[in-house]
Amino acid sequence: MAPFSAFRVFDEGGKISGRIVPLSLDDLSEGAVVIKAAYSSVNYKDALAGTGAGKIVRRFPLVGGIDVSGTVVSSSDARFRSGDPVLVTGYDLGVAHDGGYAEYVRVPADWVVAVPPGLTLFDVMAIGTAGFTAALSVVELERNGLAPANGPVIVTGATGGVGSIAVQLLAALGYTVTALTGKDAEHDYLRSLGAADVISRTTLQMGTRPLEKAMWAGAVDPVGGETLAWLTRTMMYKGAIACSGLTGGTELHTTVLPFILRGTKLLGIDSVMCPAAARREVWRRLATDMKPAALKTMAREIGMSGLPNAFATLLKGDARGRFVVKM
Repeated sequence: MAPFSAFRVFDEGGKISGRIVPLSLDDLSEGAVVIKAAYSSVNYKDALAGTGAGKIVRRFPLVGGIDVSGTVVSSSDARFRSGDPVLVTGYDLGVAHDGGYAEYVRVPADWVVAVPPGLTLFDVMAIGTAGFTAALSVVELERNGLAPANGPVIVTGATGGVGSIAVQLLAALGYTVTALTGKDAEHDYLRSLGAADVISRTTLQMGTRPLEKAMWAGAVDPVGGETLAWLTRTMMYKGAIACSGLTGGTELHTTVLPFILRGTKLLGIDSVMCPAAARREVWRRLATDMKPAALKTMAREIGMSGLPNAFATLLKGDARGRFVVKM
């Protein structure tokens, strides 16, 4: 196989950065399945990894990218054959195992998921880890009793990758969705994704009481920090919050009162080590009853050369929707 291009992350004298380099298949981490990549995506975790803004990468040098979709080239595992359309998200991809920002990717077979009918290779990367996390959040909320008749559901960080997908998934399932955003110019965009109402974070009065007015039957929160604390104070009786992110901070300052007086549930969402059977079921639902309706309009396609700018955009909090990386 001829050399191919990859975006590799280096630690050079303590400075972490990435650049496009030529690689061969022998340079990649071991694995039973070789994939000719079609697309990858850019998640907040990718921005942290590719710039050194977060201690994500566990060995250097390493091909970045925690997502990939493409076609199987070869497989020593009977579950996958040449020509199969597949995707990989999470596990150690782009963290301790060479990732999706390359024309060819080699991974363990247990990490590979067949692309479900109804979704294309582009679609699954427009969803990517961020959208998969949103879907896991909705599934977990449903498992804990959330239903459209319970009341409105709020999505925080709504213009980001997780938020943009979560708004669409909830709207597709018949929920009344409120979007919370700090981007006042994006209210029409959020309504186009399915939000019935939009709240501006810049004018939101969060209050200081242990319990504020009960407003939400459920919440999808990729933000954390003081936003998550406010959510705990404003959930309806038996309401649940699916927490998956930290863009607003890692600390949580709240009291036990929402949990013992209103029965509020705080659900942790992790997409990285999600078991394979649950992973396949969530992707099946993303192709059917939870299929996002606006993937084409919310996803911006870039090449590998556009990765540094995409990283900077995410880290500044300026991203809208998803970056899809065409290989």
